[in-house]
Amino acid sequence: MMQPLYLLFSLGEERYALPTAEVAMVLPLSPCKALPGAPAWVAGLLPHGGGHVPVIDLSMLALGRPAPARVSTRLVLVHYHNGAAAPVLLGLILECATETLRVDPARFVPAAIRNEGAPYLGPVMPYQGGLLQRVQVGDLLDAATRALLYPEVAA
Repeated sequence: MMQPLYLLFSLGEERYALPTAEVAMVLPLSPCKALPGAPAWVAGLLPHGGGHVPVIDLSMLALGRPAPARVSTRLVLVHYHNGAAAPVLLGLILECATETLRVDPARFVPAAIRNEGAPYLGPVMPYQGGLLQRVQVGDLLDAATRALLYPEVAA
């Protein structure tokens, strides 16, 4: 059986993994329409396929600073379950999102601590002399932000 594939990216100096089963597409970094009044880590709205997709900057969310505008910084559209019957698209701005890794999910083990301020950070595994941490797409948005970005579901 083939092992799942993960998209690797960075938050600062640390590496993280996103299951590609949750990835719809990887795009170059593109400008988004700003949403005044939204949390600073909400990058805005990306025009996409005749509609728009809300985009969050994961570096801003986790580190308090925007992802650098580099060729390796990508806009990754993921399938997000916002409470509607079908998943919707959510854009993630990710630093150094240029590699993939095929690995047995059993190699990820629960982190020794639970960070309530970052519930989207999942289990970890040893990787290249450090730790690789899996990001849980479903835990990226709190209820208030989910209602802001997907008001049709909150109503």
